[in-house]
Amino acid sequence: MDITRAESPNFNERKHTLDMLVLHYTGMATGEEALERMCDPVAEVSAHYMVWEDGRITQLVDEDKRAWHAGVSSWQSQQDLNSRSIGIEIVNGGHDYPLPDGSLPPYPRPQIHALLDLIHDILSRHEIPATRILGHSDIAPLRKQDPGEHFPWERLARAGIGHWPQIEGTTQEIIGKGLERGASGSSVWRMQTMLSEIGYGFDVTDIYGETCEKVVTAFQRRWLTDLVTGQAGLDTLRRIGVIHALYTA
Repeated sequence: MDITRAESPNFNERKHTLDMLVLHYTGMATGEEALERMCDPVAEVSAHYMVWEDGRITQLVDEDKRAWHAGVSSWQSQQDLNSRSIGIEIVNGGHDYPLPDGSLPPYPRPQIHALLDLIHDILSRHEIPATRILGHSDIAPLRKQDPGEHFPWERLARAGIGHWPQIEGTTQEIIGKGLERGASGSSVWRMQTMLSEIGYGFDVTDIYGETCEKVVTAFQRRWLTDLVTGQAGLDTLRRIGVIHALYTA
C-alpha cells in the first residue's frame, strides 16, 4: 500500500477498547481541501486515514490515538465512538457535491481497491466484529448521510469485510401495506425495536415521526440503496427483519 503521513493535531487518548471501524466520505470539493481541514487545529476534526480517488492513502493519526471523526454518535447502546473506532475518510463529494446531473459521484475502482487493502490490514491488527464495521450515517442517523447510498457495501462484504444479507431463500414474510410517517401502534414499536437492537441509537416509541423516518432512511442507505425514501414499505420491513436476525444471532 502507498501510505504517506500528514500529521493532524486533532487527536487525544482513547478511553475505551478499539473494536469498531467507521467509514466516511469527505463531502468536500477536493481531497486537498479535506486534508487541510483535518489538519487544521481550529476545525477540531480528523480521521486516522484518508483514501484518495487514485488509491493513495494518507495517515493523519496513529491508530492507538483517538481521532475526532464520529462526533455525537452511538451504536449498540455505546457512546464516545471516537474512543472505540478507527475512522477512514474516503475522498468523495457525496451529497454535498453531486455530479452535474444530480447523481452522486462514484467511488473509483482504484480507491475501493486501496480501501479494501487498508481495511484488511487494520483487521489483521484489531479484533473488529463485522457488526461494528459501519458508516457515519449508521452511528449518527439523525444528522449524517455518509458514506452514502452509492458506497459499495456489498463489494466490501464479498471481500470478507462486514456483512451483506443473503436475501434469496429467506423465509421473511411480511403482509400488509408497510409503514410510513404518521403511523403509530405496535407495528411501529416492533420495527423500531428491531432497528434499535441492530444498533441504531434512538428512543423507541410507537410513533413513526421525523426521528423514525431518519433512522429508516439511514438503514436504507446501508441496506436498500435503491429505495432511500424514509418510508418502511414491505421491502424495507423484510430487510429490517433479515438484518436484525443477522446482527443479533
